[in-house]
Amino acid sequence: MVTTSPNTLEEALDPTRLSRISVGRRLDPRALVELTEQRVDFLRLESLTNKSIVDVDVFDTQLVVALSKFAGLLEMTEIAEHHPLDGKLVITAFFEASTRTRLSFESAALRLDAKVVSVPDGKVTGIAKGESLADIGEMFNTYGDLVVMRHPRTEAIAEVRKNLTLPLINAGNGTGQHPTQALVDWYTLLKWRPEICNDVVPENRRVHIGVVGEPNTMRAVRSFLMMAPYFAPAINQLSIISPSDSPLEGELERRLTAAGIKVNVGNRLAPLLPDLDVIYINSIALLDDGYHELASDYRLHRGSDLKRDAIILHPFARRGELDPHLDTTPHNLYFAQAAGAVFIRQALLICVLGRISALPGSFLYLAK
Repeated sequence: MVTTSPNTLEEALDPTRLSRISVGRRLDPRALVELTEQRVDFLRLESLTNKSIVDVDVFDTQLVVALSKFAGLLEMTEIAEHHPLDGKLVITAFFEASTRTRLSFESAALRLDAKVVSVPDGKVTGIAKGESLADIGEMFNTYGDLVVMRHPRTEAIAEVRKNLTLPLINAGNGTGQHPTQALVDWYTLLKWRPEICNDVVPENRRVHIGVVGEPNTMRAVRSFLMMAPYFAPAINQLSIISPSDSPLEGELERRLTAAGIKVNVGNRLAPLLPDLDVIYINSIALLDDGYHELASDYRLHRGSDLKRDAIILHPFARRGELDPHLDTTPHNLYFAQAAGAVFIRQALLICVLGRISALPGSFLYLAK
C-alpha cells in the first residue's frame, strides 16, 4: 500500500532513526537529504536497473550524490512495511572472509523483504572439486535475481561473468576494486559535510584528506581514491602516506591528476596529522601469500596529534593501526561509516533490481 504523500520534509523523515552505534559520532543524514531543494534524482538512479557494479567507473558525481541522498532517506524512514524487494532473490557468494560487507548486504536485502541465498565460504561449493567460476556463473542464472560476490583473486569477477547474465555487484576482487565500499566511504563524508557535493566549495571548507595505506594492494584504499575525483572541488589536497616510494600506479595517478587534485606522497604520518581533516586508514593488504599489515609507524592512538575536528575512516577489519581508545572520541566516524553501509547498499539493491516504483509516496514526494 502506498502512503499519502507528505506535505513537508518533516513528515517524510523520522529524525529518531539515527544509526544505532554504541560509541563515536552519529551522523544525521538530514542536511544531505535537504541539499539541492530536497529532491532525489530517481530518474538518474533508474539508469542502474539491471546494471552490474564491477568498478567505480559505473558511477559519476551525480549518481553517487543521488544514491547517497536516497540512502539518507532510507536511513531516516521505516520502509520495511512496503516490501520493495518482495519476490526478489539475492545471491551472496563470498569466497573470501567478510563481516561487514556480507552482513550489510544481507541485512539490506532482508530488511527490504528480499530472500537471500548465501555462499558463506567458497570451500562449500564445487570449487573444492575443481569447478570453474564460469560454470558457477551459469548456475547462478537460474538461482536468483542478483549476485553479490567477493573473491580473493582479482580476475575472478571477469571469469564468473563469462556465463553470468544476472547483474553482479563486486564485493571485492583480490587487489582489484571494492566499489560499494567506496560508496559507503563517500556517503559517510557527504553526511559529515554535505557541501562536498557542490560544484564550487569555498576554500576554507575544502578538506585535506590523508590516506594511510597501499593503493596498489588494498582494494578499499584504491576504490576510495578512484572515487575522489568526483568530488575534486571539495578537496584542498590529498596526501598518501605509504611505505612504498611509488604507491600510485599509472591509471590512478592519471585519474587524480586529471581531476586537478593536488597529491602529496610521503612515508611519514606523524608530521602530517595536525593538518589533516580526514584520515582514511587501512593496514591490511591482500598479497599472494596472505594478509600483511603495515609497519607500526602507521598507527593512530590516543596520543596522536590529531586536528581538533579531524575525523577518521576505516574500512575494517582493524588490527593495531587504530587504537580502540579512539572509539569514544569525536574523531571516530568509522563506526558510523560501517552502520551507513546497510542504507547505501539498500539504495543500490533497489536501483539495480528495478524497484524504485515500489517506493512509498513519502519517497516519491522527494523525487525530482
